[in-house]
Amino acid sequence: MAKVTILFGVLLIILGMVGYFGTGSVHPTALIPTWFGLALGVGGFLAISPSESRRKLFMHINVTIGLLGCIGAFVEALRGYGAARSLGLDPDMKAFAAKLAMAVLLLVYVNLCVRSFIDARRKRQE
Repeated sequence: MAKVTILFGVLLIILGMVGYFGTGSVHPTALIPTWFGLALGVGGFLAISPSESRRKLFMHINVTIGLLGCIGAFVEALRGYGAARSLGLDPDMKAFAAKLAMAVLLLVYVNLCVRSFIDARRKRQE
């Protein structure tokens, strides 16, 4: 799962860069996925270890980062969309799409991690 973590980190970095430069480099908050991607990338590299306890520790940290990022991105996407609609404005669809993409990417990542954790526990019990 460490390599999968690094892959999702790279995807989030790309998403953040596309969002930032796609909006004309005006909104630094578009780089938020990049910071989550860097955190997952570093955590993924740290999880590449022959020590099982170290690997488990860093993968649990990584899935926690992923879960917090997923929840935060979903909440912010809905909040931004709802706030714009309540004011009678059209929501910023680029920002909405970027937040939703981050949330979906992290939801897939968390799902893969949970499945991996369950499989690992089953194998230990056998």
